[in-house]
This record gives sequence, structure tokens and C-alpha cells, in this order.
Amino acid sequence: MRLSLDVVVPTFNGWDLTKRCLEHLRAQTVSHSVIVVDNASTDDTVPQVRRSFPEVHLVELPTNLGFAAACNRAASVGTGDVLVLHNNDVFPRPDFLECLTQPLSGHPRLGSVAALLLQPGERTIDSIGLTADRTLAGFPRLRGRPAADAMAPRPVLTGPCAGAGAYRRDAWDDVGGLDERVLGYGEDLDLALRLLAAGWKTVAAPSAVGVHLGSASFGRRSAWQRYHGGFARGYFLRRYGILRTRWSVRTLVTEALVVVGDAILSGDVSAARGRIAGWRSANGLPPRPLPPPEAVDSTITFLESVRLRRAVYRT
Repeated sequence: MRLSLDVVVPTFNGWDLTKRCLEHLRAQTVSHSVIVVDNASTDDTVPQVRRSFPEVHLVELPTNLGFAAACNRAASVGTGDVLVLHNNDVFPRPDFLECLTQPLSGHPRLGSVAALLLQPGERTIDSIGLTADRTLAGFPRLRGRPAADAMAPRPVLTGPCAGAGAYRRDAWDDVGGLDERVLGYGEDLDLALRLLAAGWKTVAAPSAVGVHLGSASFGRRSAWQRYHGGFARGYFLRRYGILRTRWSVRTLVTEALVVVGDAILSGDVSAARGRIAGWRSANGLPPRPLPPPEAVDSTITFLESVRLRRAVYRT
């Protein structure tokens, strides 16, 4: 029996991107429902969606609640067996949804599937899910590698990138969806870790291909972006108790390098302020259990972790 699909597209301005994204989704080879959840856009996104895409279910939020909260609101109004999170700056091939959700059929404990996102030109991988090192720092998996390497087994797949990933609704509901305490960044890695800790499995679908423009919504290395990226890192470090593990020294050294490097490159301390605010925000919240060993790639060394972070900043 074919699984029913809800595709969630969060928006905040950027109507041109949203229009192109919805046109690609309209051309998909399998039936699905699209839910656009708008974070109080100030451009013509809402009226244009109504006018140009009447088949879309539109959820309007009164204020910008952030990515996680928007996706959770959209998920709560959907009824599909599978929930696909899809950024408006991702343009999928016509068989994207079909290939992305096919692995979920017949595998009831498979909780999520990661798509292959390519950079413009379709020669280079932007990500095929996420990977994490021992400090639970997350990275776009296989970023910068040739598209032909999409089936490489290393680094370990931790879970989908929320820019384009499928989640079995039972799995999503089991762990409570995305953590709304972070406005953006890191919430997809956290969801992946919680799904694995709850016993759900994940796989990659290299045949589910979309082109990702990258940072089209948040801006490239803006102060806002760096602050909220830092906030998420500080928040999740405390929730998972990483500084109480044997990897605490490595974590502190890596974070210090990142914060200092960011301050030198950007001329401000947004990344540091974000980490402090995120750490304080997690105060008093119950700790999360560390994920199972297979959730992280233990082969990512300290130096490799630093290199991966530099690569993320560079792109």
C-alpha cells in the first residue's frame, strides 16, 4: 500500500524561490499534499501562494517563530504517513519524492530517509544527510565531494538534513518533532540523534536528488546566522552533557578555535554570544541521553572536525 505524503515548505519572504520550489513539487511523479507554513512574511508570499497554487494548504503564523516551530505547526495539521521537510531553496527532480519515500515501504522501523542535495551545476554534493563527530558537532555529509561519491559509506549517516528529508510520522510523533527552543540550525541533527536513541533507523536515498541553492533564506555568514548557529551549539552541548564526557577537552578546544576564528573573520563576537545564550537557555532542562555509538562517526578526528567546520564556513 502506497504511503501518503505531506510535504512541508517553511517560508519567510523569498517568493521567487518559493514559486520555483512549488513548481518543482507540482511536477512530482507521486501524489502528495503540500503544506506551506509562512513565518509572517512581509513580501507577497502569502497572497501569491493562494493565487498561484490553490491546491497548497497554507498555514499563516502571526510572527516569525523560527524553522522548528513552523515545521511542527505544519506537521500538526497534516495527516500523511510520511512527513517530508523541504526548504524553499531546494529544487527537486520530478522523481524526488518517489525515490525519497520508497525505502520507507515495508520497513516499519525505518524512521527517516536522507536526500541527495547537489550544488548548482549538479556536479558537487551539498549534502546527503548529516554526520556527527564524538562531540556531537554535525556536518553536511559528503559536502564538496563529486556527485558520483553519493553512495560512499563514510562518514556515518546520522540522519537527514531538514532541508530535504523524509520522516515516518510514527517516528516523528514518537520523539516529539523538532525542538522549538532553537530558532534555526542544529534542530535536524538533534532530531536525528533522538530518533536513533529511540530505536528508529535511517538510510540515505542517493536517487532522490534536489539542487540546493544554499543559505538563500538566512544569508551567507550574516551576524544573525552566526549567532543562532552558536546558540544551537551551546544549547545542545548542555542538553547532551558533552562537557561531562571524556570528549570535554576536545569539545572546549574546538569551540574556542571556532569562536576565535569567527571573530577574526567577521569582526564581531556573534558566535560567542550565541553559544553563551544557548548554554543558559538549556539551564534546568532535563538532559538527553547520549545517542548509540552507531549514531556518530568515531573516525572523524579532531583535525578532521576542524577542517569540516572550515569547509562549512567557506561555503
